[in-house]
Formats: sequence, structure tokens, C-alpha cells
Amino acid sequence: MGANTDREELIAALSAEVTDRRVLDAIASVPRELFVPEDQRPYAWENRPLPIGQGQTISQPLVVATMCEMLAPGPDDLVLDIGGGSGYHAAVLARLARRVISIERHPELVGQARQSLEDAGVENVEMICGDGSHGYPAEAPFDVINVAAAARGEVPAALKEQLAEGGRMIVPVGRWRQWLELWRRKDGELSRERVVAVAFVPLVEDG
Repeated sequence: MGANTDREELIAALSAEVTDRRVLDAIASVPRELFVPEDQRPYAWENRPLPIGQGQTISQPLVVATMCEMLAPGPDDLVLDIGGGSGYHAAVLARLARRVISIERHPELVGQARQSLEDAGVENVEMICGDGSHGYPAEAPFDVINVAAAARGEVPAALKEQLAEGGRMIVPVGRWRQWLELWRRKDGELSRERVVAVAFVPLVEDG
């Protein structure tokens, strides 16, 4: 099958569980094959995670779409993306928001992600090498925080502090069994809602 057919089949499959048309259009518009190693490109439009090196994976498209739908980024929103990996999730968020700052701790992946974003024509993502558990105070607060690595205990305080009024944060939480939690800040107070079971690599904190 050609890439366009694979893409159409993926979007049709996602449409059964994701209703936000903006999110589906964003998934369709990002060339996922540019964000995986060459030997994985034949599988790029399959609805499953794929290895990208350094013991990391590019997330399953359904998980990316679900997280984006829950975050509901607006066109004027500033997004913080933690665990940037291949840059794919940031590229999808960039289709929905004004600007994305993506933090990844593996220098090799940061370099690959920057190249992939450039190849895909994505200009509103800044890839940074660092410890995402600290967030990015220089640009805080953020309207949206997307965390693509699991907090094994408490969600890092820095991320909660850097969530803007009216902001939304999605983060996997748990050591053995993980749940996506949706955090919101309203009237200065934080609330959280457990949404769905997931499996992510751990969020590594350097201290």
C-alpha cells in the first residue's frame, strides 16, 4: 500500500475513538515516517509505537491523538512538551498551538528530532536538551503541558507550578500500572482527573 492509503486507514481507525477534527487533521498532516529510523518507515502509519533508539519509542498515534484531544491546545497557546523523543508529538502539537518548547534528555534524539522537524517543515517547535522534570522556567507559565514519560511517584512540582491559569496538563503517573492524568488550573487551584491506562518510559529526574 502507498503512504496515502496507510495514512487514510490510520485516520479512519483513529476517528472511531477521537472526535476532535483539528486533532485528526494534525495527525494526518505530520509525516510520521520522517520521525522514525529508516528501517521503521514501512510501518510509520501503523497504529503502534516504534523504536527510535536510546531505548525510546515514538508513541502510538492513538495515544498521541488522545492526549492532544484532552489537552485541547488553542491557536494562541504556548505548549511545553516533556520527553520530546523523536519530535513527532511536538510536531502534532505545533499544528494545534502557537509555539511548542520540547525537552528531551538524550542529545542524540534531540539532534535527530531537530532534523526531522526541519524536514517536515515544522518551524514553531524549539527542541531543548535537558531534564524535563524541571520544566522550562524561562518561558513559563504554559497554557498546555504535555508529558510523554511516566512520573513514578508525584508529578514534579516544577511542572505544576509552571501551568498557567486556565491551563491543562496531561501526564502518565505510576510505576508498574500507569494512568494518564489530566490536570487543570482554575482560580489558582489545581485539580486532576485519572483518564485511561497507558504504558510510557519513566520520567528521569536528574535532581
